Amino acid sequence: MKTTLKSLTVATALAGAVGMAAALTAAPALAADGVKCFGVAKAGENDCAAGNHSCKGHSTADYSGQDWKMVEDAGKCMEMGGKQAAFEGMNEKAKMMKDG
Repeated sequence: MKTTLKSLTVATALAGAVGMAAALTAAPALAADGVKCFGVAKAGENDCAAGNHSCKGHSTADYSGQDWKMVEDAGKCMEMGGKQAAFEGMNEKAKMMKDG
């Protein structure tokens, strides 16, 4: 009886550990909806950066090719004139779209 209870306890603990590992592995995939699109964020509205500051909300220039914002897909990024990799300068197409 003691051996059966011990085996059951070990099996339950193992199943719990496997379940937790699976949940932790799935989390990053859920957080990564969309694509990073460089050159489409107004100053202070970026999601992160490629170099000149620490991160979210710290951009100081509109539509900088060094800052990115998460968008739904690559097509939307291209439509706004953005790129999926950092680039030098400003995204003129996004500036024209936003400023009229």
